[in-house]
Amino acid sequence: MNTIATPMTVLASGLEFPEGPAFAPDGTLWCVELKGGALVEMRGGQIHRHAVGGAPNGLVFARDGSAWFCDADAGAIRCYEPLTGECRLVAGGDGTLDGPNDLAFDGAGRLVFTCPGNSRAEPTGTVWSLDREDRLCLLADGLFFPNGLAFSADGTRLYIAETYRQRVWIGAYDGVSGMWINPAPWAELGGPIGPDGMAFGEDGLLHVAVFGQSAVKAVAPDGSVTGGLDLAGARPTNCCFDPSGRLGLVVTEAERGEVLAFPFMGRGAALLGGWNG
Repeated sequence: MNTIATPMTVLASGLEFPEGPAFAPDGTLWCVELKGGALVEMRGGQIHRHAVGGAPNGLVFARDGSAWFCDADAGAIRCYEPLTGECRLVAGGDGTLDGPNDLAFDGAGRLVFTCPGNSRAEPTGTVWSLDREDRLCLLADGLFFPNGLAFSADGTRLYIAETYRQRVWIGAYDGVSGMWINPAPWAELGGPIGPDGMAFGEDGLLHVAVFGQSAVKAVAPDGSVTGGLDLAGARPTNCCFDPSGRLGLVVTEAERGEVLAFPFMGRGAALLGGWNG
């Protein structure tokens, strides 16, 4: 594997554990502050914090512009309306969900999300889906800290990072039933901690933020690591692509509290049921 030091731009700094970068339908970049209880909007070179409380983690936008996020502290999926400032509980909050972490819409509009809880030492992590009627379905269990996730461009495969086994799983995804079928280990990313959030590029490579490694690794379709980006901070948490291609790959990094952009990385693969540019 060849990692490279590359031109990049610091879009924001001084954040309290940034996570979950995502672009709204109007092209605005957002992320969350896990330890700051806020959704962070980056507009016109300025940072605007939207206080939501709890411990917001993964973030994704629906086509209507609403921001859906995991609240690890409340054990809930919540939805924030940027136009009104309203924040509502969608699922969980009653002990059913243990520390929701990252999330993505499938092609049918279901929300798929990971729940690692406290599964660093025991395989108690789970993966769930939430359908349009707000019904929960357990997709997988017995995992050591399931974390970032991504769908293939055609929606037929689901990839999930198992951080504390330092690997990414792959499984077929049935868009009709919403089930994850025959998941199996796919890529070994190494430690000292492991893979976190991830996003597909237009070239079919999966770009994985590896927490503890100061790197975002590029993984080929056969699961081999083919390259990556070196970072100054040791704790990249997640990444996403700018649908316009202007900012390229955007990475959140927790050690330095930064949001970074790598414009030369171009556009990513289109997302599915949420906002896809």
